[in-house]
Amino acid sequence: MKNHHIYLILRPLLLVLALALTVTAQEIPKAKPEDVGMSSPRLQTLSATLDGYVKNERLAGGVALVLRRGKVAYLHAFGERDRESKSAMKPDAIFRIASQSKALTSVAIMMLQEEGKLTIGDPVSKFIPEFANSTVAVPKDGGGYDIVKAKRQITLRDLLTHTSGASYGGGPARDKWQEAKVNSFYFSDKDEPVCETIRRMASLPMDAHPGERYIYGYSTDILGCVVERASGMTFNAFLQQKIFDPLGMKDTSFYLPMNKLDRLATVYSAKDGKIERAPNEGTIQSQGHYVNGPRKSFSGGAGLLSTASDYARFLQMLLNGGQLDGKRILSRKSVELMTTDHMRSINFGREGQGFGLGFSVVKDVGAYGAPSSIGEYGWGGAYHSTYWVDPKEQLVVVYMTQLLPTGGVDDYAKLRAGIYGAIVD
Repeated sequence: MKNHHIYLILRPLLLVLALALTVTAQEIPKAKPEDVGMSSPRLQTLSATLDGYVKNERLAGGVALVLRRGKVAYLHAFGERDRESKSAMKPDAIFRIASQSKALTSVAIMMLQEEGKLTIGDPVSKFIPEFANSTVAVPKDGGGYDIVKAKRQITLRDLLTHTSGASYGGGPARDKWQEAKVNSFYFSDKDEPVCETIRRMASLPMDAHPGERYIYGYSTDILGCVVERASGMTFNAFLQQKIFDPLGMKDTSFYLPMNKLDRLATVYSAKDGKIERAPNEGTIQSQGHYVNGPRKSFSGGAGLLSTASDYARFLQMLLNGGQLDGKRILSRKSVELMTTDHMRSINFGREGQGFGLGFSVVKDVGAYGAPSSIGEYGWGGAYHSTYWVDPKEQLVVVYMTQLLPTGGVDDYAKLRAGIYGAIVD
């Protein structure tokens, strides 16, 4: 009985210790660069290059993370998270990832397809009836536009490939989009659920007929509403329960928990060759409403916050064919479908690349004109974050900064050259 009494006293402590060990076990293992076919001196040169952008006041700071063969080969937190308070950038800094949210939303749709809740060939109107009678704004010679009925209904595949005709409200009928207050990727200031915004969007004229043109815009935000309707869960709850928790993405969310205020990276803007702190509120080029906003709208196209390590876990899951640490999120065939070019005769607009179900895809390295491999897939975010996965090289790259506008800084090209230049196997 005495031993049992001691166990009851110690049981809470043992549970906490077990949970801590579980979390530690889930961390991506680290490796010496040479053990995964990379050069430490060459990666040190990359670090010096990134540090130089801070020294020259082109960037405040950032985090660069490289996984190779499933292990952390390179992690460099540089500069400052907040220049005004002289707070150093740390590896666990939290960033606004903007359009990097799109990959997570696209995965959610593919999960629902595997669950039998939808197929990507379904019309959007099956879940959002207001899209049953979509229209298109057709420019007229001499100015203005006519509004015509869409040739067919928009499908989920159209949304996944950005061929739905939905822009960010800057097309021929931009006046109607502005009047409806739907003309920016920024949703965190909206005091309404995302599906209310999407329902209003359905009545607005699109920029092109479904399936005819690649037009970057609200397609993935529409998919976020589809996730809610098909799953019966709020979008944030679906992502939390189905993706973030299983993958151990403990710092990924739509809005910042108050106990993590000291980890959110500050947004800066390029001006006259230097950078300055962006305003607190008012536009997309601001610190945003991720802390003090209404916290009601969950933008699948651009609304998430995350860390380099969280996002790397998500990408490693995809590189592994849909699973990580024994947790399967997708089947290998779904990942293959997502990372295959779906553009066919549609012009994607980038040399050497096509577009899949949520990702750009490299098809021709020579036409692309930068170090890469055929089959590489990735994307980025408006606040100057980017990522890519190179299956041939078993490579995952996550690069987080907060700069909008960028002023033409060339760090992406230097980052890519430095990482591929460090591969020595």
